[in-house]
Amino acid sequence: MSADLPTSALELRSTLTDDGLVTMRIRETEVAAPTDDQVVVRVDAAPINPSDLGMMLAGGDADAALPAGDGVHDAVAVPVTQAAVAAQRARLGKPMPIGNEGGGVVVAAGSSPAAQALLGKTVGFLSGNAYAQYRTLHTSQCLAMAEGTDPADAAAAFVNPLTALGMVETMRAEGHSALIHTVGASNLGLMLNRICLDDGVGLVNIVRKPEHVEQLRALGAEHIVDSSADTFLDDLTAALRATGATIAFDAIGGGDLASILLSHMEKVAGEQAGEFSRYGSDTHKQVYIYGGLDRGPTTLRRDFGMSWGLGGWLLTPFLIKIGQEAADRLRQRVADEITTTFASTYGTRLSLADAVDPEHVKRYARMATGDKALVTPNA
Repeated sequence: MSADLPTSALELRSTLTDDGLVTMRIRETEVAAPTDDQVVVRVDAAPINPSDLGMMLAGGDADAALPAGDGVHDAVAVPVTQAAVAAQRARLGKPMPIGNEGGGVVVAAGSSPAAQALLGKTVGFLSGNAYAQYRTLHTSQCLAMAEGTDPADAAAAFVNPLTALGMVETMRAEGHSALIHTVGASNLGLMLNRICLDDGVGLVNIVRKPEHVEQLRALGAEHIVDSSADTFLDDLTAALRATGATIAFDAIGGGDLASILLSHMEKVAGEQAGEFSRYGSDTHKQVYIYGGLDRGPTTLRRDFGMSWGLGGWLLTPFLIKIGQEAADRLRQRVADEITTTFASTYGTRLSLADAVDPEHVKRYARMATGDKALVTPNA
C-alpha cells in the first residue's frame, strides 16, 4: 500500500440519452484500495484508438460537438441519430467507462507476491476505463515494462501491438504465407511492417497518400501501394504477384476495397492455375475487417471465384482462441520491444479537460493517419 493514495480522482464517462445526445463528462470517482491481487496505477497516458471512439461518441457527429459543462466539471455533447440511439438502447442513461488501455506507475499494491512485484514499476494496462487519473486493476491486466520506460510508451502496449502480432499469427495458423494491410502508415501499420521485416513475412502495405509511401519506404518496406494513385490496381496486382499474399486485414470496412482485394488476389491465383474453372481458382482468399474508418456498406462484386472468405476479426476472441501461454508469449514480446518494434507516435497530447473540448473532439474523431491523440489524465 501507499500512505498518500488519494481516496478520489477524476475520470471520463460517456452517457447516451434518448434525446439523441451523447455526453462525455469529467466526474469524480472513488479510488478503491487494492485487494490481494490488485494494484493501483497512476495513469499517466492513455491513447485514443479508433476502437475507443464507438463507446466515447456512440457513432455521433463529432463535427457538431458542443460544450456541455455544468460549471463544476467540463463536458462535451455530440448529436446521435435516432437509429443509432435505438441500436444502443442497452446503454441509455448509463455513464459508460471509456479508454481501452493506458500506461502509468503502480503506486499501491495488494499483499500477493504478484502485486508486490509490480509496486513502483511502469506498466501498460488493459482496462476499458483508462481515461482516469487512477485505476485499481487486477495484476493480470498489467504488463510490466523495463526500468526507465516512459509511461507514454507503455500506454499503447495492448491494442495495436497485439493486433499486429495477431494478424501475423492468424496468417500462419490459416495456412497463408504473406498478408495485406490497408492502413500501412498508421501506428499499427508501422508496427506490422517492423514485425514482418523482422520475421521475414511478405507484406503489402496499402496507404492513401504519396507521403505515406515515402515514409514506409524509409522504414524498409518493400511493397507499398498508394490507393490514391492512378496506377493503384496495377501496383496492387504487382505486389500480390511478388508476395503471394492471400489474406488481408482491412481497417476501412466500408466501400469496395475488400472486393478489390479479393478480386486481385483471385487474378494472381488464376494466373498460376493449371486449368480454367468456372468456379475460379482453388486458392482460398480471405479478407478480415477489423476496423470501420468507412462506416458505409461493404460492397462485393463477386468476380473472385468461389474460394474466399470475408469476416470480422477482433483481438479479444483471438487471444482467447490461442490460449494463455501463447498470449503471454506475445505480451512479453511487446514488453521487450515497446520502444522499437512497437513504438507509437502521437499528434497531440490532451488533458482530461482537453479531451472534452469540442475542437479537440472534432480533431481526434477524424482518425487521421499520424495524428493520434494521447490523453494524459494527471497533466
